[in-house]
Amino acid sequence: MVYILLPVYTVSDSILHFNAMKKFIPIFVLWFLLSSCSEEFLDRPPNSAITGGNFPATEEDALLAINGAYSSLRIWQIYSGGFPVIDIVSDESSKGSNPGDAANLNLYDTFDHDPSDGAPQRWWSTLYEAIRRTNLVIEKVPEVQDMDPVLQQRIIAEARFLRGYFYSTLVRAFGDVVVVTTSTVDYDERKPRTAKEEVWQKLIFPDLQFAADNLPLKSEYATSNLGRATKGAAEALMARCYLFVGDFVNAEKYALNVIQSEEYSLEATFSDAFSVDIVFGDESVFEIGANGRDRSVEGGLQRGETQGVRGNPSRGWGFNRPTYSTIQGFGHDPRLDASVIFLGDTLDGIPIIGDDATPDTLYDSQGEITEIECYNQKVWTPYEAEKTSYDVNRRIIRYADVLLMAAEALNENDKSEQALPHLNAIRERARGDDDEVLPDITTTDQDELREAIYIERSRELAFEGLRFWDLVRTGRAPEVLGPLGFVEGVHEVFPIPLSEIDVSNGAIQQNNGY
Repeated sequence: MVYILLPVYTVSDSILHFNAMKKFIPIFVLWFLLSSCSEEFLDRPPNSAITGGNFPATEEDALLAINGAYSSLRIWQIYSGGFPVIDIVSDESSKGSNPGDAANLNLYDTFDHDPSDGAPQRWWSTLYEAIRRTNLVIEKVPEVQDMDPVLQQRIIAEARFLRGYFYSTLVRAFGDVVVVTTSTVDYDERKPRTAKEEVWQKLIFPDLQFAADNLPLKSEYATSNLGRATKGAAEALMARCYLFVGDFVNAEKYALNVIQSEEYSLEATFSDAFSVDIVFGDESVFEIGANGRDRSVEGGLQRGETQGVRGNPSRGWGFNRPTYSTIQGFGHDPRLDASVIFLGDTLDGIPIIGDDATPDTLYDSQGEITEIECYNQKVWTPYEAEKTSYDVNRRIIRYADVLLMAAEALNENDKSEQALPHLNAIRERARGDDDEVLPDITTTDQDELREAIYIERSRELAFEGLRFWDLVRTGRAPEVLGPLGFVEGVHEVFPIPLSEIDVSNGAIQQNNGY
Protein backbone atom coordinates (compact mmCIF):
# COMPACT_ATOMS: atom_id res chain seq x y z
CA MET A 1 0.00 0.00 0.00
CA VAL A 2 1.21 3.51 -0.76
CA TYR A 3 0.52 7.10 0.15
CA ILE A 4 1.58 10.35 -1.44
CA LEU A 5 1.44 13.91 -0.18
CA LEU A 6 2.09 16.86 -2.47
CA PRO A 7 3.02 20.31 -1.15
CA VAL A 8 0.20 22.40 0.30
CA TYR A 9 -0.74 25.36 -1.90
CA THR A 10 -3.71 27.68 -1.88
CA VAL A 11 -5.44 28.27 -5.18
CA SER A 12 -3.72 31.65 -5.18
CA ASP A 13 -0.33 29.99 -4.83
CA SER A 14 -0.89 27.27 -7.37
CA ILE A 15 -3.18 28.97 -9.86
CA LEU A 16 -3.41 32.72 -9.65
CA HIS A 17 -0.10 34.02 -8.40
CA PHE A 18 3.27 33.40 -6.91
CA ASN A 19 4.58 36.90 -6.58
CA ALA A 20 8.04 35.91 -5.41
CA MET A 21 8.68 33.46 -8.26
CA LYS A 22 7.60 34.21 -11.83
CA LYS A 23 8.73 30.91 -13.25
CA PHE A 24 7.83 27.25 -13.26
CA ILE A 25 8.24 25.67 -9.84
CA PRO A 26 9.21 22.01 -9.88
CA ILE A 27 6.70 19.78 -8.14
CA PHE A 28 8.53 17.99 -5.37
CA VAL A 29 6.65 14.88 -4.39
CA LEU A 30 6.64 13.45 -0.90
CA TRP A 31 5.59 9.86 -1.25
CA PHE A 32 4.96 7.31 1.42
CA LEU A 33 6.08 3.74 0.83
CA LEU A 34 4.42 1.17 3.03
CA SER A 35 5.92 -2.17 3.90
CA SER A 36 2.93 -4.27 2.88
CA CYS A 37 -0.11 -4.22 0.61
CA SER A 38 -2.02 -6.80 2.62
CA GLU A 39 -4.08 -4.44 4.76
CA GLU A 40 -6.92 -2.08 3.88
CA PHE A 41 -6.35 0.78 1.45
CA LEU A 42 -5.41 3.97 3.36
CA ASP A 43 -4.98 2.02 6.59
CA ARG A 44 -1.25 1.80 7.22
CA PRO A 45 1.24 4.32 8.69
CA PRO A 46 3.83 5.62 6.21
CA ASN A 47 7.55 5.80 5.89
CA SER A 48 8.65 8.75 3.77
CA ALA A 49 11.21 9.61 1.12
CA ILE A 50 11.50 12.67 -1.11
CA THR A 51 11.97 12.56 -4.84
CA GLY A 52 11.60 14.91 -7.77
CA GLY A 53 11.88 14.89 -11.53
CA ASN A 54 9.53 13.37 -14.07
CA PHE A 55 6.68 12.11 -11.93
CA PRO A 56 4.83 9.84 -12.41
CA ALA A 57 7.04 7.80 -14.73
CA THR A 58 6.23 4.20 -13.77
CA GLU A 59 3.24 2.10 -12.80
CA GLU A 60 4.33 2.32 -9.17
CA ASP A 61 4.52 6.10 -9.50
CA ALA A 62 0.99 6.15 -10.91
CA LEU A 63 -0.29 4.29 -7.85
CA LEU A 64 1.59 6.69 -5.61
CA ALA A 65 0.01 9.63 -7.39
CA ILE A 66 -3.58 8.41 -7.16
CA ASN A 67 -3.12 7.47 -3.51
CA GLY A 68 -1.87 11.00 -2.97
CA ALA A 69 -5.13 12.30 -4.41
CA TYR A 70 -7.07 10.03 -2.05
CA SER A 71 -5.02 11.26 0.91
CA SER A 72 -6.56 14.70 0.32
CA LEU A 73 -9.79 13.27 1.69
CA ARG A 74 -8.18 12.98 5.10
CA ILE A 75 -6.89 16.54 5.36
CA TRP A 76 -8.76 18.20 8.23
CA GLN A 77 -9.57 21.36 6.25
CA ILE A 78 -11.25 19.46 3.40
CA TYR A 79 -14.40 19.23 5.52
CA SER A 80 -15.77 22.82 5.41
CA GLY A 81 -12.48 24.29 6.56
CA GLY A 82 -11.93 21.84 9.41
CA PHE A 83 -14.70 22.99 11.70
CA PRO A 84 -18.16 21.69 10.72
CA VAL A 85 -19.55 25.03 9.55
CA ILE A 86 -21.69 23.30 6.92
CA ASP A 87 -23.59 21.65 9.78
CA ILE A 88 -23.57 24.75 11.98
CA VAL A 89 -25.32 26.87 9.34
CA SER A 90 -28.14 24.35 9.20
CA ASP A 91 -30.97 24.21 11.72
CA GLU A 92 -29.95 20.79 13.00
CA SER A 93 -26.67 21.84 14.65
CA SER A 94 -25.10 24.70 16.56
CA LYS A 95 -21.47 25.57 17.16
CA GLY A 96 -21.20 23.54 20.38
CA SER A 97 -17.99 23.06 22.35
CA ASN A 98 -17.01 25.46 25.12
CA PRO A 99 -18.58 28.89 24.46
CA GLY A 100 -15.17 30.58 24.30
CA ASP A 101 -13.48 28.09 21.98
CA ALA A 102 -13.38 29.11 18.29
CA ALA A 103 -15.80 31.91 19.14
CA ASN A 104 -15.80 33.07 15.51
CA LEU A 105 -17.88 30.02 14.67
CA ASN A 106 -20.79 31.59 16.53
CA LEU A 107 -21.12 33.85 13.48
CA TYR A 108 -22.21 30.83 11.42
CA ASP A 109 -25.07 30.14 13.83
CA THR A 110 -26.46 33.59 13.02
CA PHE A 111 -25.30 33.95 9.39
CA ASP A 112 -22.99 36.82 10.31
CA HIS A 113 -19.88 35.17 8.84
CA ASP A 114 -17.85 37.20 6.35
CA PRO A 115 -15.03 36.81 3.77
CA SER A 116 -12.29 37.37 6.35
CA ASP A 117 -13.07 34.23 8.37
CA GLY A 118 -10.53 31.44 8.12
CA ALA A 119 -12.89 28.51 7.54
CA PRO A 120 -13.88 29.35 3.92
CA GLN A 121 -10.25 30.15 3.12
CA ARG A 122 -9.04 26.79 4.43
CA TRP A 123 -11.88 24.97 2.68
CA TRP A 124 -11.30 26.69 -0.68
CA SER A 125 -7.52 26.26 -0.53
CA THR A 126 -7.57 22.61 0.46
CA LEU A 127 -10.07 21.72 -2.24
CA TYR A 128 -7.80 23.30 -4.84
CA GLU A 129 -4.83 21.48 -3.42
CA ALA A 130 -6.80 18.25 -3.80
CA ILE A 131 -7.82 19.18 -7.35
CA ARG A 132 -4.20 19.80 -8.23
CA ARG A 133 -3.35 16.26 -7.15
CA THR A 134 -6.11 14.79 -9.34
CA ASN A 135 -5.00 16.92 -12.29
CA LEU A 136 -1.50 15.50 -11.97
CA VAL A 137 -2.90 11.98 -12.31
CA ILE A 138 -5.27 12.81 -15.17
CA GLU A 139 -2.56 14.64 -17.06
CA LYS A 140 0.47 12.43 -16.49
CA VAL A 141 -0.70 8.83 -15.98
CA PRO A 142 -1.78 8.42 -19.65
CA GLU A 143 1.88 9.08 -20.58
CA VAL A 144 3.27 6.28 -18.40
CA GLN A 145 4.86 3.57 -20.56
CA ASP A 146 4.78 -0.20 -20.00
CA MET A 147 1.79 -0.01 -17.69
CA ASP A 148 -1.11 -2.44 -17.39
CA PRO A 149 -3.74 -0.65 -19.55
CA VAL A 150 -6.63 -1.80 -17.35
CA LEU A 151 -4.97 -0.41 -14.23
CA GLN A 152 -4.00 2.73 -16.11
CA GLN A 153 -7.59 3.42 -17.14
CA ARG A 154 -8.86 2.64 -13.65
CA ILE A 155 -6.45 5.08 -12.01
CA ILE A 156 -7.46 7.84 -14.42
CA ALA A 157 -11.12 7.09 -13.66
CA GLU A 158 -10.44 7.23 -9.92
CA ALA A 159 -8.81 10.63 -10.35
CA ARG A 160 -11.72 11.94 -12.38
CA PHE A 161 -14.17 10.69 -9.75
CA LEU A 162 -12.21 12.54 -7.07
CA ARG A 163 -11.94 15.69 -9.16
CA GLY A 164 -15.68 15.57 -9.78
CA TYR A 165 -16.27 15.18 -6.06
CA PHE A 166 -13.97 18.07 -5.14
CA TYR A 167 -15.44 20.40 -7.76
CA SER A 168 -19.00 19.47 -6.78
CA THR A 169 -18.15 20.48 -3.23
CA LEU A 170 -16.61 23.75 -4.43
CA VAL A 171 -19.60 24.68 -6.57
CA ARG A 172 -22.16 23.89 -3.87
CA ALA A 173 -20.15 25.88 -1.34
CA PHE A 174 -19.09 28.90 -3.39
CA GLY A 175 -21.19 28.99 -6.58
CA ASP A 176 -19.09 30.14 -9.56
CA VAL A 177 -15.50 28.94 -9.13
CA VAL A 178 -12.11 29.13 -10.79
CA VAL A 179 -11.63 26.13 -13.08
CA VAL A 180 -8.19 24.54 -13.24
CA THR A 181 -7.64 21.29 -15.11
CA THR A 182 -3.84 21.14 -15.36
CA SER A 183 -1.10 20.47 -12.82
CA THR A 184 1.17 23.25 -14.08
CA VAL A 185 0.02 26.82 -14.57
CA ASP A 186 1.19 30.26 -15.62
CA TYR A 187 1.57 32.19 -12.39
CA ASP A 188 1.07 35.49 -14.20
CA GLU A 189 -2.42 34.45 -15.26
CA ARG A 190 -5.34 35.73 -13.20
CA LYS A 191 -8.25 33.45 -13.92
CA PRO A 192 -11.83 34.59 -13.32
CA ARG A 193 -14.57 32.39 -11.95
CA THR A 194 -16.56 30.16 -14.31
CA ALA A 195 -20.35 30.08 -14.04
CA LYS A 196 -21.46 27.17 -11.86
CA GLU A 197 -23.83 25.89 -14.54
CA GLU A 198 -20.90 25.47 -16.92
CA VAL A 199 -18.79 23.76 -14.24
CA TRP A 200 -21.57 21.24 -13.62
CA GLN A 201 -22.19 20.46 -17.27
CA LYS A 202 -18.68 20.65 -18.76
CA LEU A 203 -16.55 19.32 -15.91
CA ILE A 204 -18.31 17.64 -12.98
CA PHE A 205 -20.84 15.48 -14.80
CA PRO A 206 -18.40 14.43 -17.56
CA ASP A 207 -15.80 13.50 -14.93
CA LEU A 208 -18.30 11.41 -12.98
CA GLN A 209 -19.68 9.77 -16.10
CA PHE A 210 -16.18 8.78 -17.18
CA ALA A 211 -15.62 7.35 -13.72
CA ALA A 212 -18.88 5.39 -13.82
CA ASP A 213 -17.98 3.98 -17.23
CA ASN A 214 -14.48 2.88 -16.25
CA LEU A 215 -14.46 1.98 -12.55
CA PRO A 216 -14.97 -1.53 -11.14
CA LEU A 217 -17.91 -2.54 -9.03
CA LYS A 218 -17.28 -2.64 -5.29
CA SER A 219 -17.37 -6.45 -5.35
CA GLU A 220 -14.61 -6.50 -7.98
CA TYR A 221 -12.08 -4.89 -5.65
CA ALA A 222 -9.89 -6.91 -3.33
CA THR A 223 -10.36 -6.26 0.37
CA SER A 224 -7.03 -4.44 0.41
CA ASN A 225 -8.47 -1.84 -1.97
CA LEU A 226 -11.73 -1.06 -0.16
CA GLY A 227 -12.09 2.70 -0.01
CA ARG A 228 -11.26 3.28 -3.66
CA ALA A 229 -13.89 4.83 -5.90
CA THR A 230 -16.27 2.41 -7.60
CA LYS A 231 -18.84 2.50 -10.35
CA GLY A 232 -21.53 2.63 -7.68
CA ALA A 233 -19.87 5.54 -5.91
CA ALA A 234 -19.67 7.51 -9.16
CA GLU A 235 -23.32 6.86 -10.01
CA ALA A 236 -24.45 7.67 -6.47
CA LEU A 237 -22.52 10.93 -6.55
CA MET A 238 -24.08 11.75 -9.92
CA ALA A 239 -27.52 11.14 -8.42
CA ARG A 240 -26.69 13.50 -5.55
CA CYS A 241 -25.39 16.18 -7.92
CA TYR A 242 -28.32 15.89 -10.33
CA LEU A 243 -30.69 16.17 -7.38
CA PHE A 244 -28.88 19.34 -6.31
CA VAL A 245 -29.34 20.99 -9.71
CA GLY A 246 -32.98 19.86 -9.94
CA ASP A 247 -32.55 17.29 -12.71
CA PHE A 248 -34.84 14.62 -11.30
CA VAL A 249 -34.80 12.46 -14.44
CA ASN A 250 -31.07 11.85 -14.21
CA ALA A 251 -31.17 11.68 -10.41
CA GLU A 252 -33.67 8.83 -10.71
CA LYS A 253 -31.62 7.10 -13.40
CA TYR A 254 -28.37 6.99 -11.47
CA ALA A 255 -29.87 6.26 -8.05
CA LEU A 256 -31.77 3.31 -9.53
CA ASN A 257 -28.61 2.10 -11.28
CA VAL A 258 -26.95 1.83 -7.87
CA ILE A 259 -29.95 0.04 -6.35
CA GLN A 260 -30.33 -2.36 -9.26
CA SER A 261 -26.63 -3.27 -9.16
CA GLU A 262 -27.37 -5.22 -5.93
CA GLU A 263 -23.93 -4.25 -4.69
CA TYR A 264 -25.26 -2.61 -1.54
CA SER A 265 -27.79 -3.13 1.25
CA LEU A 266 -28.72 -1.52 4.53
CA GLU A 267 -26.87 -2.63 7.64
CA ALA A 268 -28.99 -4.71 10.02
CA THR A 269 -29.37 -1.86 12.51
CA PHE A 270 -29.08 1.88 12.08
CA SER A 271 -26.16 2.23 14.49
CA ASP A 272 -24.15 -0.35 12.55
CA ALA A 273 -23.84 2.15 9.69
CA PHE A 274 -21.48 4.25 11.86
CA SER A 275 -19.76 1.63 13.97
CA VAL A 276 -15.96 1.70 14.13
CA ASP A 277 -16.21 -2.10 14.05
CA ILE A 278 -18.07 -2.18 10.71
CA VAL A 279 -16.11 -0.30 8.06
CA PHE A 280 -16.65 -0.43 4.28
CA GLY A 281 -19.70 -2.56 5.05
CA ASP A 282 -22.77 -3.43 3.01
CA GLU A 283 -24.15 0.10 3.31
CA SER A 284 -20.92 1.86 2.38
CA VAL A 285 -21.04 3.40 -1.11
CA PHE A 286 -18.14 5.78 -0.61
CA GLU A 287 -16.20 5.98 2.65
CA ILE A 288 -12.94 7.54 3.79
CA GLY A 289 -10.81 5.11 5.78
CA ALA A 290 -8.99 6.06 8.97
CA ASN A 291 -6.48 4.15 11.06
CA GLY A 292 -6.47 6.21 14.26
CA ARG A 293 -2.97 7.58 13.92
CA ASP A 294 -2.20 11.22 14.51
CA ARG A 295 -3.21 13.59 11.71
CA SER A 296 -4.01 12.89 8.08
CA VAL A 297 -0.43 12.27 6.92
CA GLU A 298 -0.30 9.18 9.11
CA GLY A 299 -3.73 7.85 8.18
CA GLY A 300 -6.00 9.40 10.80
CA LEU A 301 -9.14 11.47 10.36
CA GLN A 302 -9.45 14.47 12.66
CA ARG A 303 -13.17 15.01 12.00
CA GLY A 304 -14.05 12.62 14.83
CA GLU A 305 -11.89 14.56 17.27
CA THR A 306 -13.41 17.88 16.17
CA GLN A 307 -16.91 16.65 17.03
CA GLY A 308 -16.23 14.07 19.75
CA VAL A 309 -17.42 14.24 23.37
CA ARG A 310 -15.70 17.05 25.24
CA GLY A 311 -14.61 16.68 28.85
CA ASN A 312 -15.27 13.28 30.37
CA PRO A 313 -14.70 10.98 28.57
CA SER A 314 -12.20 12.91 26.48
CA ARG A 315 -13.10 12.14 22.87
CA GLY A 316 -12.67 15.53 21.24
CA TRP A 317 -13.58 19.19 21.06
CA GLY A 318 -17.38 18.93 21.05
CA PHE A 319 -18.28 21.01 17.99
CA ASN A 320 -21.43 20.36 15.91
CA ARG A 321 -23.91 20.14 18.79
CA PRO A 322 -27.36 18.80 17.86
CA THR A 323 -29.90 21.57 18.40
CA TYR A 324 -32.71 21.13 20.88
CA SER A 325 -35.30 21.70 18.14
CA THR A 326 -33.77 18.87 16.11
CA ILE A 327 -33.84 16.57 19.12
CA GLN A 328 -37.51 17.36 19.66
CA GLY A 329 -38.18 16.83 15.96
CA PHE A 330 -37.16 13.18 16.22
CA GLY A 331 -40.14 12.50 18.45
CA HIS A 332 -40.20 8.79 19.27
CA ASP A 333 -37.95 7.88 16.35
CA PRO A 334 -35.47 5.22 17.59
CA ARG A 335 -32.71 6.82 15.51
CA LEU A 336 -32.46 9.63 18.05
CA ASP A 337 -30.68 7.43 20.60
CA ALA A 338 -28.19 6.30 17.96
CA SER A 339 -27.60 9.83 16.63
CA VAL A 340 -27.23 11.97 19.76
CA ILE A 341 -25.15 11.45 22.90
CA PHE A 342 -26.80 12.87 26.01
CA LEU A 343 -25.21 13.58 29.36
CA GLY A 344 -25.90 10.60 31.61
CA ASP A 345 -25.79 8.09 28.74
CA THR A 346 -23.53 5.07 29.04
CA LEU A 347 -21.97 3.99 25.75
CA ASP A 348 -19.88 0.84 25.51
CA GLY A 349 -19.72 0.82 29.30
CA ILE A 350 -18.44 4.41 29.39
CA PRO A 351 -20.49 7.03 31.31
CA ILE A 352 -20.94 10.36 29.51
CA ILE A 353 -20.29 13.14 32.01
CA GLY A 354 -19.40 16.00 29.66
CA ASP A 355 -17.46 19.22 30.06
CA ASP A 356 -17.53 21.25 33.27
CA ALA A 357 -16.79 24.47 31.36
CA THR A 358 -19.73 23.95 28.97
CA PRO A 359 -23.21 25.02 30.19
CA ASP A 360 -25.48 21.99 30.45
CA THR A 361 -28.60 23.90 29.36
CA LEU A 362 -29.24 27.28 27.74
CA TYR A 363 -32.52 29.21 27.79
CA ASP A 364 -34.01 32.09 25.81
CA SER A 365 -35.60 35.22 27.29
CA GLN A 366 -38.92 33.39 27.72
CA GLY A 367 -37.29 30.61 29.69
CA GLU A 368 -37.55 28.10 26.87
CA ILE A 369 -34.70 25.64 26.36
CA THR A 370 -32.57 26.50 23.31
CA GLU A 371 -29.61 24.15 23.77
CA ILE A 372 -28.48 21.28 25.95
CA GLU A 373 -25.01 19.79 26.19
CA CYS A 374 -25.05 16.83 23.82
CA TYR A 375 -22.88 15.41 21.06
CA ASN A 376 -22.94 13.80 17.62
CA GLN A 377 -23.00 10.05 18.23
CA LYS A 378 -22.17 9.27 14.61
CA VAL A 379 -18.51 10.02 15.34
CA TRP A 380 -18.38 8.09 18.62
CA THR A 381 -15.46 5.80 19.34
CA PRO A 382 -15.33 3.47 22.36
CA TYR A 383 -11.54 3.54 22.49
CA GLU A 384 -9.80 5.39 25.30
CA ALA A 385 -8.32 8.89 24.88
CA GLU A 386 -9.07 11.74 22.52
CA LYS A 387 -6.62 10.72 19.80
CA THR A 388 -8.53 7.50 19.21
CA SER A 389 -11.23 9.62 17.58
CA TYR A 390 -8.87 9.69 14.59
CA ASP A 391 -10.07 6.12 13.95
CA VAL A 392 -13.60 7.14 12.89
CA ASN A 393 -14.19 6.65 9.16
CA ARG A 394 -16.16 9.29 7.29
CA ARG A 395 -19.14 7.91 5.39
CA ILE A 396 -19.56 10.24 2.43
CA ILE A 397 -22.32 8.28 0.66
CA ARG A 398 -24.43 5.65 2.39
CA TYR A 399 -26.86 3.32 0.65
CA ALA A 400 -29.62 4.77 2.83
CA ASP A 401 -29.04 8.11 1.13
CA VAL A 402 -29.22 6.45 -2.30
CA LEU A 403 -32.62 4.95 -1.40
CA LEU A 404 -33.90 8.33 -0.27
CA MET A 405 -32.55 10.05 -3.38
CA ALA A 406 -34.32 7.48 -5.53
CA ALA A 407 -37.56 7.96 -3.61
CA GLU A 408 -37.39 11.75 -3.97
CA ALA A 409 -36.57 11.68 -7.67
CA LEU A 410 -39.29 9.11 -8.44
CA ASN A 411 -41.86 11.19 -6.57
CA GLU A 412 -40.87 14.35 -8.44
CA ASN A 413 -41.12 12.40 -11.71
CA ASP A 414 -44.77 11.51 -10.95
CA LYS A 415 -43.89 7.94 -9.91
CA SER A 416 -44.96 8.23 -6.30
CA GLU A 417 -46.03 4.63 -5.92
CA GLN A 418 -42.61 3.44 -7.11
CA ALA A 419 -40.96 5.71 -4.54
CA LEU A 420 -42.65 4.07 -1.55
CA PRO A 421 -40.59 0.83 -1.32
CA HIS A 422 -37.33 2.78 -1.13
CA LEU A 423 -38.64 5.15 1.53
CA ASN A 424 -40.21 2.36 3.56
CA ALA A 425 -37.05 0.25 3.50
CA ILE A 426 -35.41 3.04 5.49
CA ARG A 427 -38.29 3.20 7.96
CA GLU A 428 -38.40 -0.57 8.38
CA ARG A 429 -34.72 -0.67 9.35
CA ALA A 430 -35.17 2.29 11.69
CA ARG A 431 -38.12 0.88 13.64
CA GLY A 432 -36.53 -2.53 14.17
CA ASP A 433 -38.82 -4.71 16.27
CA ASP A 434 -41.00 -1.83 17.46
CA ASP A 435 -44.13 -1.91 15.31
CA GLU A 436 -45.60 1.02 17.24
CA VAL A 437 -43.31 3.56 15.55
CA LEU A 438 -42.49 4.54 11.98
CA PRO A 439 -45.24 2.67 10.14
CA ASP A 440 -44.92 2.40 6.37
CA ILE A 441 -45.81 5.51 4.41
CA THR A 442 -48.76 4.77 2.10
CA THR A 443 -49.72 8.12 0.60
CA THR A 444 -49.11 8.64 -3.10
CA ASP A 445 -50.07 12.30 -3.00
CA GLN A 446 -46.99 14.00 -4.39
CA ASP A 447 -46.94 16.91 -1.93
CA GLU A 448 -47.53 14.71 1.11
CA LEU A 449 -44.93 12.20 0.01
CA ARG A 450 -42.40 14.95 -0.72
CA GLU A 451 -42.75 16.20 2.85
CA ALA A 452 -42.45 12.66 4.23
CA ILE A 453 -39.21 12.16 2.30
CA TYR A 454 -37.82 15.47 3.56
CA ILE A 455 -38.57 14.43 7.15
CA GLU A 456 -36.99 11.02 6.60
CA ARG A 457 -33.82 12.59 5.25
CA SER A 458 -33.59 14.91 8.25
CA ARG A 459 -33.72 11.98 10.67
CA GLU A 460 -31.76 9.34 8.77
CA LEU A 461 -28.95 11.66 7.66
CA ALA A 462 -28.78 14.04 10.62
CA PHE A 463 -25.36 15.56 11.41
CA GLU A 464 -23.77 14.08 8.26
CA GLY A 465 -23.23 17.41 6.48
CA LEU A 466 -26.22 17.17 4.11
CA ARG A 467 -29.01 19.15 5.79
CA PHE A 468 -27.91 22.62 4.64
CA TRP A 469 -27.54 21.48 1.02
CA ASP A 470 -30.97 19.85 1.20
CA LEU A 471 -32.58 23.07 2.40
CA VAL A 472 -30.84 25.12 -0.28
CA ARG A 473 -31.57 22.82 -3.22
CA THR A 474 -35.26 22.42 -2.30
CA GLY A 475 -35.80 26.14 -1.76
CA ARG A 476 -36.74 25.69 1.91
CA ALA A 477 -33.73 27.55 3.33
CA PRO A 478 -35.40 30.99 3.58
CA GLU A 479 -38.36 29.57 5.53
CA VAL A 480 -36.41 27.19 7.77
CA LEU A 481 -33.23 29.21 8.29
CA GLY A 482 -34.66 32.74 7.95
CA PRO A 483 -35.35 33.02 11.71
CA LEU A 484 -31.65 32.22 12.28
CA GLY A 485 -30.48 35.04 10.01
CA PHE A 486 -30.40 33.42 6.55
CA VAL A 487 -30.91 35.94 3.74
CA GLU A 488 -32.28 34.63 0.45
CA GLY A 489 -29.97 35.35 -2.47
CA VAL A 490 -26.93 35.61 -0.19
CA HIS A 491 -26.47 32.71 2.17
CA GLU A 492 -27.06 29.86 -0.27
CA VAL A 493 -23.30 30.02 -0.76
CA PHE A 494 -20.30 31.01 1.34
CA PRO A 495 -18.13 34.09 0.73
CA ILE A 496 -15.15 33.85 -1.56
CA PRO A 497 -12.10 34.14 0.73
CA LEU A 498 -10.92 37.74 0.90
CA SER A 499 -7.32 36.71 0.30
CA GLU A 500 -8.26 35.18 -3.06
CA ILE A 501 -10.01 38.34 -4.19
CA ASP A 502 -7.14 40.56 -3.07
CA VAL A 503 -4.51 38.61 -4.97
CA SER A 504 -6.57 38.22 -8.16
CA ASN A 505 -6.29 41.92 -9.10
CA GLY A 506 -9.99 42.09 -9.81
CA ALA A 507 -10.31 38.82 -11.74
CA ILE A 508 -12.37 37.24 -8.95
CA GLN A 509 -15.54 38.97 -7.79
CA GLN A 510 -17.17 38.43 -4.40
CA ASN A 511 -20.45 36.57 -4.00
CA ASN A 512 -23.55 38.71 -3.66
CA GLY A 513 -24.19 40.15 -0.21
CA TYR A 514 -20.69 39.63 1.16
